[in-house]
Amino acid sequence: MKKILLLGVIAATVFSSCGTSSRGELVGVQELSEFYPSDPYGMVKIPRGTFTMGANDGDVPYAHTTPKKLVTMHSFYMDQTEITNNEYRQFVHWVRDSIARTLLAEGMVEGYEYIEETPDGEFLDNPYLNWDADIDWDGNEEIELTLEEMYLPLEEQIMGQKGFDTRSWSYKYSWVDKSPAAKKANRFDPETGTYREGFSRQNLVHDAEVYVYPDTLVWMSDFSYTFNEPMFDTYFWHPAYGEYPLVGVNWEQATAFCHWRTDLRMRQLTSYQQKYETEFRLPTDAEWEYAARGGKEHSIYPWGGPYSRNSKGCFLANFKPVRGNYIADGYAFTAPSESYWRNDYDLFNMSGNVSEWTSTPFEPTASMFVSDMNPFYTYNADENAHPMLKRKVVKGGSWKDVGAFLQVAAKDYEYQDTSKCYIGFRCVKTYAGVETVDFGY
Repeated sequence: MKKILLLGVIAATVFSSCGTSSRGELVGVQELSEFYPSDPYGMVKIPRGTFTMGANDGDVPYAHTTPKKLVTMHSFYMDQTEITNNEYRQFVHWVRDSIARTLLAEGMVEGYEYIEETPDGEFLDNPYLNWDADIDWDGNEEIELTLEEMYLPLEEQIMGQKGFDTRSWSYKYSWVDKSPAAKKANRFDPETGTYREGFSRQNLVHDAEVYVYPDTLVWMSDFSYTFNEPMFDTYFWHPAYGEYPLVGVNWEQATAFCHWRTDLRMRQLTSYQQKYETEFRLPTDAEWEYAARGGKEHSIYPWGGPYSRNSKGCFLANFKPVRGNYIADGYAFTAPSESYWRNDYDLFNMSGNVSEWTSTPFEPTASMFVSDMNPFYTYNADENAHPMLKRKVVKGGSWKDVGAFLQVAAKDYEYQDTSKCYIGFRCVKTYAGVETVDFGY
């Protein structure tokens, strides 16, 4: 009896230990660790579910809504608020500082040299910038001379004020074109007119360079015959507007921000955690509408009711309620990002305040061919593409729009290389965990 028990213990040890022989049995891979996704800061989890996507009001033109369609959505995270000036400033300052540190490293300024070896004395194949040393912007003559090209030339300075030349602040990154059209084009051989057996992944990788500073002149260009100098002169950088929604960025800048935000998070994770991390990105048209509804089926607005006022007569969003009266809802233009009431998914300002970029191209007939599970449709238009191909869906309506554009099913478009004083964005992130259903068995 003791021998039988001993053999049982030995067998259990063999099968449960990592990296040992399975003794010819299918036992699965045993050495993988458990994975628990963390909630990203500033985001809320949107639960999976099914909803009726599309028009709830016949007054909205067909091209600016979607015919009703029942679709299923997987879980994802979404920013609780629109990206604020303060949050985007972090991106801009990172780009600024990376340019400065590169110039200081190439100029061999003491204390800012490239890091070329590890603390153990091993030399690195790819030296990197020194981010530990603070930059002494004023008072150090050597640093000032080295960074001179980052400032406006003398002839462009106003009243002798030395300011940064933000026109050179660009963010470079690589991205993978995952669209079906790109994969198909990659396999096509134009010389033979046939399709290759396989394709190179490298052909799907593209380089991008995006100038990151927002267009501060949009207030003046969008409202030409009005005095908006105080807005375009201070809105982005003034501390008082730090928690207000960012405007003046085009779709390409918003996409670059998402890539930078992903890279910023990846640098804080272990190599094991990175394998399971999902990227920050702009929401699809369907994701945005699903989140805006907050679980309320057939609702016209995020708060559910058919009216833009509550029972006390207060407006429920920041928009243009009366012709010529922008301030009737409490704000003349944008409002702080946590203004008004949250919807049932805990999201602020899914209607009004600023319209929001999505990743979806504007194609009125798309609902006829996209899937009814996580509807997704994309193509990537370069700078030489026809303007019609550069249209991207914007959702939610803004501080300068009438009530019809606040409806969750309504959509408009703007060109991906165009910025406006009423368009911002928020990020989403696919939920990386596995969800189960408790049937109560």
